[in-house]
Parts: sequence; structure tokens; C-alpha cells
Amino acid sequence: MEENTASANSYRLRCSIPGHEMDVRGLAATAFPEGAFVSVSRDRTGRIWVPNSSPDNGFTEMHCMSGHSNFVSCVCIIAPNETYPRGLIATGGNDNNICIFTLDQPQPLYTLKGHKNTVCTLSSGKFGTLLSGSWDTTAKVWLSEKCMMTLQGHSAAVWAVAMLPEQGLMLSGSADRTIKLWKAGRCERTFTGHEDCVRGIVVISSTEFFSCSNDTSIRRWLVTGECAHVYYGHTNYIYSIAVFPNSQDFVSTGEDRTVRIWRSGECMQTIRLPAQSVWCCCILPNGDIAVGASDGIIRVFTEAEDRVASAQDLQAFEDELSNATIDPKTGDLGDIKVDELPGKEHLNESGNRDGQTRLIKDGQKVEAYQWSANESRWVKIGDVVGGSNQQTSKSVMYEGKEYDYVFTIDVNEGGPSMKLPYNVSEDPWLTAHNFLQKNDLSPMFLDQVANFIVENTKGHVVGATQPASGDPLTGGARYIPGSTDGRPNFGGDPFTGSGRYIPGSGPDSVASEGVADPFTGGGAYSSTAPRQKSSNIYFPKTDGLTFEQANISQIVGKLKELNAGAPQEHKLSEDFLESLERLLASVCGPNECPPTIQQISLLWKAAHWPEDIVFPVLDILRLAVRHPQVNESLCGEAEGVQLCNHLLSLMRPEGRAANQMLALRILCNCFSSSHGQALLMAQRETILSRAADLATVCNKNIHIALATLVLNYAGCLHKQPDLEAKAQCLSVVSRALETVQDKEAVFRLLVALGTTVASDQTAQDLARSLGVSTQISRYSSVSDPSKLGECCQLVLKELQ
Repeated sequence: MEENTASANSYRLRCSIPGHEMDVRGLAATAFPEGAFVSVSRDRTGRIWVPNSSPDNGFTEMHCMSGHSNFVSCVCIIAPNETYPRGLIATGGNDNNICIFTLDQPQPLYTLKGHKNTVCTLSSGKFGTLLSGSWDTTAKVWLSEKCMMTLQGHSAAVWAVAMLPEQGLMLSGSADRTIKLWKAGRCERTFTGHEDCVRGIVVISSTEFFSCSNDTSIRRWLVTGECAHVYYGHTNYIYSIAVFPNSQDFVSTGEDRTVRIWRSGECMQTIRLPAQSVWCCCILPNGDIAVGASDGIIRVFTEAEDRVASAQDLQAFEDELSNATIDPKTGDLGDIKVDELPGKEHLNESGNRDGQTRLIKDGQKVEAYQWSANESRWVKIGDVVGGSNQQTSKSVMYEGKEYDYVFTIDVNEGGPSMKLPYNVSEDPWLTAHNFLQKNDLSPMFLDQVANFIVENTKGHVVGATQPASGDPLTGGARYIPGSTDGRPNFGGDPFTGSGRYIPGSGPDSVASEGVADPFTGGGAYSSTAPRQKSSNIYFPKTDGLTFEQANISQIVGKLKELNAGAPQEHKLSEDFLESLERLLASVCGPNECPPTIQQISLLWKAAHWPEDIVFPVLDILRLAVRHPQVNESLCGEAEGVQLCNHLLSLMRPEGRAANQMLALRILCNCFSSSHGQALLMAQRETILSRAADLATVCNKNIHIALATLVLNYAGCLHKQPDLEAKAQCLSVVSRALETVQDKEAVFRLLVALGTTVASDQTAQDLARSLGVSTQISRYSSVSDPSKLGECCQLVLKELQ
């Protein structure tokens, strides 16, 4: 864009738009009409502004949107698609909701509900996905009116979110001072460096992004984790940042009343506004900058001479700026000692840089001036009221006492305002507690009021700041199996030896469906008959896969061997062992008597053997749950939850690999009967979440069992409208594909993926947004086994 490379220091006012009654909190350039943008405000409305053809180069309100019951705090544009060729507008508010609008209707098309507190940031991605951040400490991913996944890991409000253009990566910035990178619902990396709340994130490219913070800095990051550069210039909180199309230059706004234009890493122009809080900015397609502030006015600045406001309007803007009052408590002007300030003669000297401020004493008044390098003169930016710095000045009177701050609190909409006096030497939580008691307000507001005090006093709190709590998702303080624990990678049985019982060894046969079934023959697919490449024999696969292989004599032999060496309190009696042996024979033999209730009860009791010797019992349980009677008995409503909890405890990441694998196989085999299916579907979220963590264990048998479990879930969900469940399947598949190498496990993951997206446009869109196509494309040319390449090509075709 040529206009963006014009000479520095040349942005001037184009127009002022007094369109809102309260603070303008969000701005976004629209896809249609050309040159238009949308604004949202604390006045509960959103408005679309279209450039008009009048000589003043202004904007006309196209229409006003309403749908929120409280302040509107953020906005973004959802890109055009076939259904909505003009795109959609998403707004988030203090009513905890997200409203989705078309460009020509004042009421929402639909409303997204799910956040438990203010929605303060939004970002849209490919294929209609929407990412939201909230004061409830979470970010959520939405698609087609549904929440697909919730990103949990921050310990404070999520103030900023952004979607990276490739590979389904997402970013979130929080008041916990960190930025997190998410992939398929999992935190992949945590960025630390900011010393205060992260307020804004903007993507530069697929490998870099900017962030801005209350710590007055802007940082440029690589997605690999490194901070490439830190930019300083603002003197107070930075609220928003927008990047020019050249991916180098950017604009920032903040609490120091300024808009700053940065070029080649330097702040080249500072534009001061007659409003304390400059909340938001966006760059229009023609290179102009729209800015929203606490005075309810949108101002547009331009480099193009033919769009600059008239001399009369420019003078009116300068007059408005010079008549503004500046509160020294903001700290923007440093410590003011009136007696030491120079007079107006000091303005005869040129400034050193654009945006430089100078304080002048004119009689008893203190005036603030800013150097305009473009005009080579000092421009008055306001009168300074009060004096000294914010630590020592006590200029606010309330009920006969001096305070550092007296806040106006609106608790009930339309009700009377309440005053909250505060000194920086006081504890914010104690002050909040006293305020709530005095005004007979619910103690539920304690954290909200205390955090309001901290937020609005620039964090001047007595005592040590609370360290950001550890992140449960990053793995920083979490054991990662298979990495540095020193435990040898488990290939089968930890007690292996030649000819000895190895749980899970041998072919995993499944009910044969003829030579064309790719799951037969121990995982190696071979076809004796030629077939057309275009036929899809792989997915959707809706009948569950089970682990059938059994060597009864070896299982029983290992059980007796371990029982002989077991501690006395865990030894099983001969009758106990005989009952388990009879049960095993009855569930594996075609003509045997069905297992008895007593045998099933003993099996459940034996399944709680010590973890270092329990694996042969788990193998019996794996085979037993295929039997309808055992399945009904162990997977019933009350018993089923106990079974799931026990298996989940065996699957914990630091557990034994043999037990992890067998627990996964037991879950897979539970799908063989309706009671087991119902149980696993009810416990899906917990089971898949724990199972997904096992993708990092370096063990192919675990990976095959994990892939089979996801495949069985995908089969049950096929043709069901449960998008949240399908989203979790896609997330687990995507995460597993990052680490799984075994070809049979990858094949089953691909079948699970194909089954999930087959005949479901929304699931396909979500898979695309997660970048799954990029993950799997390397398998499309695999010829050994041929089923891997063929299945991959068919999945990629679904996702085109």
C-alpha cells in the first residue's frame, strides 16, 4: 500500500465523529462497504460508518446495532462467506454475551452465550471461527453458533486474543502478565516478559506478533518463544495496537492520551487527544487511522493531503486540545514542581523530537505543550490542574478528607452512583470490603471491586505483588511421561523375557470383514483384489474397534506367578484365582456358561491390586467387558462411574505404561455393548482429555490404543449434531498427530478424522481452522502401507 510509505510525521486530522454518548471501546474496518468501519461503545451500541462524498471527508452512520444489555467492549469482523457475502460483525459486552450481526440489521442474527464474565476481546479466523477472551480467565473458540472448545490456563482476565493465519494457532494475553500460544485447545507455549497486564495482541505474520501492556511497553515476539524487540514511548497503560500492511510499522494508543505511529521500530509521530483514555484504533484500507476515546468521539487521521480536514476544523481540534485539563495524577507528565517551571519564553526553543512535552508556567497556571515536528512548532495540549506527582498529591476531597482517588461506582444500572475513596497506602481488598459493607452490597462483588481499584490506580498497591500462579497446561511444572523421568520406554510388559507373557503382544485381531477391511491382519493392510482408488473403504467407520487377542494360559500363568510373589495382604486365594480363570474361559469361549455376578465382583476387586502387578488382571478385564453381561454389570450407572475413575487413575501421565495401555484398551472394548457406549459418551470429556495426554508417552501400543479410542468415539458421534464432542475428537486427533509416529496409530487417527468430518460441513470447517490438513499432508504419498496414503488423500479431499 503506497500511502503507508509516505514521509513520517504526517498524520493529521481528517474528521471527528461525535457518534457515541459514552466511551468508544472498539473499532474494526469492515469488509463491506468499501472504506467503512464499525465502532462499539459503553453506550451499549455498535455503529457502522461509511465514508461520504462531502467536502469535509467525513463519515455517515449507516446503521446502529443494539443487542447487549450492558456496555459493549470489543468488536471484530467475521470474513465474508457464501452465506454472508458481506461478512458478519461480532461484538462482546459486559453482559457476558457475544452478539453476531449482519451489516444491515440492527438486531443480532444470533447471540453466543457461555462466558461467565465480561467478554473483552474478539478475533476471527478462517472458515468462520471466532475466538473470544473474557474476565472469567478463559478464551473460547466458536463456530456456527456453538462453543467448540474452551481454552483454560490463565489465572486472571484474558484481555487480548488473536488467531494466527496458519496451522490453527491461537494467542491469548492476560492480566496474569503472560501470553499463551494454543494449538487444538492445548497450551503449547507461554510467553513471559511483560511486567503488567497484557492488553492487546496483533498478528504480524504466521511467525511473529506484537503485544502491548499496562507496563507501557510494546513487544515483538516470535511464535517460537523469543522476544525479538521491546518498544518504549508511552508513559501510561497501552490499550490497543494495529499493524500496517507492510508488517513493520504500527499504531498504538493508551491512557497517556496519545496515538503513536511507529516506523522502523521508532516512534515517529505522537498525536495527543483531548481525552484521557484512547481505548482503540484500527487502520482503514486507505491507510487512514480511526481512533476511539473516552470522550465518545471517533477521530480519523490521514496522511493524504486531499483528505486532511479544513483549516477551520484543524484549528478547532487544536483549540479543543489546548483547553483540555491534564490531571498530574496520571503520571504522564512526571513530577511537577511548579516553582521550577520556565515561562513561555522557553517555547522559543525547538523541540528535540515529535511528541516531546514541555510544561510552562504562565502566572499561577501550568500549561502543557507538545512539539509537532511536522509543523515545527509547540502545540498547546492542555492546562495542568493540581500539582506534584501522584504519590504525594492528595487533592481529592471527600467527606472532609483528602484522598488519592475517589471513584464513582455504578452498581445498579440506572440506580444512584456510589463514591469509593481510596489512598494508595491502603489494601485494595480491605477498602473494597469496607465499601461493600457501608453500602449494604453483596460480598460477591469483593474481587470485582478490589480488582477495579488495582486496575485504576496503576497497580500502586502496598506489599509484594502476587506471583502469577503456575500454568496447569504448559507442562512447566508438570511431569511429562517419556521425557526425563529415567524410566525406560515401555514396549509391552515391564517383566519381559523370551517367551513370557507380554500384555498387548501379538496381533490385535478384530472381527474380520473380509479382505477389504484395512483393520485386519495385525494392522498390516494388504489387498489381493485390485480396486479403484476413488472408492472409500476407510471412513466413516461407525462400528467400534476392539482388542480381541487373548492367550488365556499365558495370562493365567502370569497372574499366578505375580500372586505368588505378592505381599501377604494382597495375596489372592486359590478359590479367588480359580474364579478369575473360570470367568476368563467363559468370556473367551463360545459355548461356556455366562460369567456369574460373584466372578464379576471378584474381578472388580482384583482390578485394585497394586499397580506394579495388576496388569494381568486388567488384561482379563479388557477381555471381560466385551461380554454383554459383564459390560452391563460394570458399565451401569453407579458402577460405570467407578470403573471410569479407576481407569482414569491408571492412565495418569506418571503411571505405568502397561497399565496406561490396558486402561485404554478396556475403554475401547467397552464400546462393544450399549451400556459401555452410554457410559463412555457420558464421560467423554474427562476420558478423552486424560487419554490425549498419553500421546506424549513414547510407546506405539499406547498410541494405537489412543487412536482406536478416538476412532470409536468418532464412530458413535457420526451423524450426531454434537459439535462440541466432535470438536474434542478433532482436538485430540490434532494433538496426537504432533507426536505419534507409528503408522498403524496414524492410520487410525486419520480414519477417526475422516469419520468426524464426513458429511458434516461445520466439523470440516473446524478441522480446517485447526490446520489439520497441513499436519496430515505428509502422509498422502506414503505407499507402505498403502492404506495410510490412500486414507490421507481421502481425508484431504473432504477438507478441500
